[in-house]
Amino acid sequence: MEDSASDVFLIRNALRVAQIQAELHIVTDGQKAARFFDEADDSDEAFCPALVILDINLPKMNGDEVLKHIRKSAKCGAVPVLIVSSSDSDWDRKRMLKLGCDGYFRKPSEYENFLKLGELVRGLLAGESV
Repeated sequence: MEDSASDVFLIRNALRVAQIQAELHIVTDGQKAARFFDEADDSDEAFCPALVILDINLPKMNGDEVLKHIRKSAKCGAVPVLIVSSSDSDWDRKRMLKLGCDGYFRKPSEYENFLKLGELVRGLLAGESV
C-alpha cells in the first residue's frame, strides 16, 4: 500500500533484483487498502496476500489505521506486514511494532540501499523475523 509512484518503482526494482517472483497489487490510499481486506473477508474467492508492504503516510486513512484493520481481518489478520516509511523515528518504529507489524524499513535516499528491501521481503516470505 503505497501512494508514491516513484516508491512503487523502487519497490518493484528491489524485488526484481532479489529475484522475488511476485504479483504486486498496488493500493494507493488507506481506504482502498481497508476495502481490499474487507473484500477478502467477505468472499471465498478473494485471496490474502503473502505479504503487505505498507507506508505509514497514506491518504484517506493512515498506515496505523490500515495496520489495525489488517490485524482485525478474520481471513488475513496474520499476514506479514512490512512497514516501508521515510520516518526513522523511534516513536514510529515502536508504535508500528506495537500495532503488529513484522518489520520496518526506512526508505533510504540512496538507490543501492533501497535495494536491501528485497532481502527483507525474502526473509519475511520465508517466515523469518526481521
